[in-house]
Amino acid sequence: MWRAGARELAHGVVERLSVARQALAEVGQLLVEIESRGPMELYGHGSTAGWFAETARITPKEARDTVTRALALNESRNLDGTPAPAFAPLAGASASEGELGHQQLDPILAVLKKIPPEVSAEDRAGAEQILVNLARHAGPQAIIDAGAELLARMDPDGKEPKDEDLKPPSREVYLRKRDDGWWRLNGLLDPEFGARANALFETWGQRRPVDDDGNHDSRTPAERHGDALFDAIHYAMTNDKAPTLSGDRTTIVVTIPLDTLTSGLGTACVDGVSQITARHARMLACDAKIIPAVLGSDSEPLDIGRAARTVTPAQRRALNLRDHGCAFPGCHRKPKHCEAHHLLPWSELGDTDLSNLCLLCRYHHMVIHGQSGWKVRMTADGRPEFIPPQYLDPLQNPRRNTIHN
Repeated sequence: MWRAGARELAHGVVERLSVARQALAEVGQLLVEIESRGPMELYGHGSTAGWFAETARITPKEARDTVTRALALNESRNLDGTPAPAFAPLAGASASEGELGHQQLDPILAVLKKIPPEVSAEDRAGAEQILVNLARHAGPQAIIDAGAELLARMDPDGKEPKDEDLKPPSREVYLRKRDDGWWRLNGLLDPEFGARANALFETWGQRRPVDDDGNHDSRTPAERHGDALFDAIHYAMTNDKAPTLSGDRTTIVVTIPLDTLTSGLGTACVDGVSQITARHARMLACDAKIIPAVLGSDSEPLDIGRAARTVTPAQRRALNLRDHGCAFPGCHRKPKHCEAHHLLPWSELGDTDLSNLCLLCRYHHMVIHGQSGWKVRMTADGRPEFIPPQYLDPLQNPRRNTIHN
């Protein structure tokens, strides 16, 4: 390169920068496809960002930013398979052509997110086009300045001021089911409730320790808080002192055809409304407080199981004493955060006895029921051991959790 002239050097930088941006745009498109199919189904991982952080050997923040940016720039698919349009299609198209990098894309997306919802789709698209045209020959600060001017024109009055004289409501929680089956939770907590909730998140939402393979907990704080809330609700529902409804504790009804349950392929229905995968239903059948309604080919009830099918209090105490917590190698989770797992699934005639049960925390329960490649079996001394996938250990040497011993 020492022979190249100034023009050749500049052209080389610009050309290779465009190629690099195109490659990053294609990486984003692949990440969107992984997100659409589900990282748990593909790789047994809880989130696309977490999987990407491990695969690309980058920080969790870099991975989250990349995935978030990719989802905003590219068309994806909803849970029912229908197309979901891109949030910023014009910016995404320019990124695919190698014209824009994340230094330009991030300020563009930040401006677009601040556009008031009452602004028409035509005006919003016009604002995006202005920013994209500017970004082709301007830096981040120029985009930010132009975005501020656009927002001032589209929303000259700004946000409606708050009435400081209104007394805030106390302990309001709203739970609304979305069309895709997910639930949106929001609310307002009084100081005492907020302090208790924060203490719960800090305690139950701690990062998992590094496991035996050196993998770090890549969950975001929001993801860890969500898992903590799930663990708290699960603990409350399975507690012997939990309140009852019509003489029984909180119950979830899962309806699933018999052939779907046995094959593990297809979907099940939760409480007659939401749909989950058959693999998820089989995981719930391990220890969740559910009533399985098994249907034949003509939807006739073949068997209505009872909650007594799950582990008894005596069996649970014995599991706690034997496993001392999650049995997965390297996991520190205590028994109160664990579920009972059937080594041979109940749907495959597995017995609910100690020789076919072990404790797993929610995360590792999902790992075992996913496509991660991990297997669990009971040894001659009556303790569970785990067989890692070949990509982690080509020899697949059995592992045990030695932390609780």
